[in-house]
Amino acid sequence: MNHEKLRIGTRASRLAVAQTGLVAERLRAAGIETELVEITTPGDRSSAPIPEVGVGVFVSTLRDALAAGEVDVAVHSYKDLPSAPDPRLVLAAVPPREDPRDALVARDRLVLGELPQGARVGTGSPRRTAQLQALGLGIEVVPIRGNVDTRIGKVTSGELDAVVVAAAGLRRLGRIDEASELIDPLQVLPAPAQGALAVECRVTDVELVGRLAAALEDPYTRAAVAAERALLAGLEADCSAPIGALADVVSDLDDDGRPVDRLSLRGVVGTVDGALLRASVTGEMDDAEKLGAALAAELLDLGGDALPSGPPTRTSGSGAP
Repeated sequence: MNHEKLRIGTRASRLAVAQTGLVAERLRAAGIETELVEITTPGDRSSAPIPEVGVGVFVSTLRDALAAGEVDVAVHSYKDLPSAPDPRLVLAAVPPREDPRDALVARDRLVLGELPQGARVGTGSPRRTAQLQALGLGIEVVPIRGNVDTRIGKVTSGELDAVVVAAAGLRRLGRIDEASELIDPLQVLPAPAQGALAVECRVTDVELVGRLAAALEDPYTRAAVAAERALLAGLEADCSAPIGALADVVSDLDDDGRPVDRLSLRGVVGTVDGALLRASVTGEMDDAEKLGAALAAELLDLGGDALPSGPPTRTSGSGAP
């Protein structure tokens, strides 16, 4: 890497540029000069449903540009990363997580419990759809796609009564005030890794890995997300399966009464008959991936053949907020 400025690759969407800009600010604060390089992916150019476009398109174009030397670093929404690592690249840093919750943006600033029977609520996420329907509120969930402007525009135009989007996206765009409710994870668990970013560079750029980690890394976020994604991988469900997960770092006491940080992981998965299976586990931060795998095994035991079947999940995200 022989460039005066660190070239950071990002998707060209407004949200992607905003979140990459936050990474760039932290790098500049650490004395690393940067420039953003916007890369348009096939997913950004298509309005087709995610299953038709392919869930990996938002990541693969960026990764190819990074591997080819067109940029030095790539910033992704962590929930969009495929479960299998790219041997050309390394996850150099996981910055502190933004709010992982889902947010409701509704007409007249209504909250979920105030929506009338038959209210039309938009989301492109099977995970959100399954959990919203399980609340028994009598709402109609409408499938949608698009960026934050497009989705919220369907509420302001009167086409929908509300939409559900990621709170992290609204916060990064400076639009969190437009949310009428931040949905409690007890009602709707977020997608694995929601609100987290992943910063990748080439596996050969060893010195850069160290610089990125020093400026950006948050070990608590990395552990939490590792547990959530291990749960996703362990379920080996179809990529459209409704799976939610959230890991929190909690303070506890060890056997000698000394304070220690542990991970508390909750998971939910929808079954083929529309039911939701829930489970949770707590363990050591160093065992994040083992915790995720153990919780996946427990959910499989609870659901057996009732869980959605299909090829292993390649990604936990949709490329959308």
